[in-house]
Amino acid sequence: MGLTRASQSLRSYEHFSHIRDMIARTAFTQLRYSPILLTGTLVAMILTFVLPLALTFSVNIRVWPFALAAWCLMTASFLPTVTCYRLRAIWAPLLPLAALFYTYATCLSAARYWLGRGGQWKGRSQAANH
Repeated sequence: MGLTRASQSLRSYEHFSHIRDMIARTAFTQLRYSPILLTGTLVAMILTFVLPLALTFSVNIRVWPFALAAWCLMTASFLPTVTCYRLRAIWAPLLPLAALFYTYATCLSAARYWLGRGGQWKGRSQAANH
């Protein structure tokens, strides 16, 4: 699915737990149940989205310009999506928090798979543990 107003979700996600579970149903499946791909994804998410935000508040002032530039570029790249969905622009700088949430849901997806509860949908497990 691309960036469009033509598609609309038929499901309502009223709580963050609903969104978390939607992500957790398929995130580890998309990584082909690979611990190596999971590790790479988690490292990439942290380096790309969380580290610039964290370094913006670093005590080392020499990293501030680079961290702030990365965060600003992230915000600018997310702004078209935010405006397409008619949200206020204030949401765009929060992309690192959304990435952290997605990272958490991806970890939960792997944990559920390893516990034999992968791909939970309507109380049933859709992914058999290999």
